[in-house]
Amino acid sequence: MSSPSRTPATPAPAGPPPAPLRTAVVGTGGIARSSHLPALRTLAEEGATELVAAVDLDAASAASFAAEAGIAHSSTDLEATLSAVRPDLVVLSTPPSVHRAQAIAALRAGAWVWCEKPPCPSLADLDAMTAAERGGAGDPYLSIVFQHRFGSAARHVRRLLREGAFGKPLVAHCQTTWYRDTAYYAAPWRGRWATEGGGPAMGHGIHQTDLLLDLLGPWQEVRGMAGRLVHDVETEDVSTALVRFADGALATVVNSVLSPDEVSRIRIDCALATIEVTHLYGYRNADWRITPAPGVDEETVAAWRDFGPDEPSSHLAQLRALTADVLAGRRHPTSGEGARRTLEFITALYKSAFTGNAVHAGEIAPGDPYYTALHGGAPGWAPAEAGENAA
Repeated sequence: MSSPSRTPATPAPAGPPPAPLRTAVVGTGGIARSSHLPALRTLAEEGATELVAAVDLDAASAASFAAEAGIAHSSTDLEATLSAVRPDLVVLSTPPSVHRAQAIAALRAGAWVWCEKPPCPSLADLDAMTAAERGGAGDPYLSIVFQHRFGSAARHVRRLLREGAFGKPLVAHCQTTWYRDTAYYAAPWRGRWATEGGGPAMGHGIHQTDLLLDLLGPWQEVRGMAGRLVHDVETEDVSTALVRFADGALATVVNSVLSPDEVSRIRIDCALATIEVTHLYGYRNADWRITPAPGVDEETVAAWRDFGPDEPSSHLAQLRALTADVLAGRRHPTSGEGARRTLEFITALYKSAFTGNAVHAGEIAPGDPYYTALHGGAPGWAPAEAGENAA
């Protein structure tokens, strides 16, 4: 049963909200039901969250989600829900094209926001969303669903990389090679810049890319290529990139929806070890492999391979970390610059692919056509109406 709603007219948090975090889910389609709802139920059992509202433009979908979740409030109106229910946390599982308006509305109402990927269609949108954070003590912020950072194995490997245990990172490979047939693209919103946010570089490979950047740190330069080889879409259906990181490490990134043998993989070759994870949509500890260089002692290798208790990468793993951060008043790693770095990289990949030039970190700023649209108005890639406006 939901607790009574809070009714302050103007949100003015004096500190982190108390547990359980009163949570509203906005967008009650597949990802909300398959991933968010189970995670929220588990966190409710742990005393961290309480589901209080479901919102969707489809009233029947919102009502059925609310019934499944056992909550009283369902609505088609986000603003009215924010006013009536006063949630502490808003989970956005809606299409990326509406994330900007919804996130800003929730932040202005005093709610913290956890937003599905892709976070939004452009850096301009993300900067506007982040600007809605008021920045005071106890004020809410926006975080993005980048759950692959939060499995136990990634946490372990990230710590060892930060400590320099593997030696200097040298060469890396990031691969999201999946398969989507023509029936997948029959949905009119797929393969469109305005509604899907991008092709496989944005909509499919973003999780592996985010994990690679989280493990290796700041990137410096990207040189990309993109193709529309099979599907009749606006966006690409395959992309590749060469990447230079700030510490000198070099990497390749491949994103595809043309690959019958589907796999997600990251490999990092360091001076003292190769670290590799191979999976599809989520990993466990057993999906990671650490291969030492000759001469590394067995005791060290055994410590490297001890990932601890197995926590798979999942919405639950991230939500558990997110709620702990909110309740402690800490900024979550996928908020602010922790989110922007990944979207900036993907934007740079598109700009490089469509212009034929290398793109450097920090280069894409207001006034750059790629700042406001991932296609940048490029001939042959921009939607017809965008090309006409650019002309």
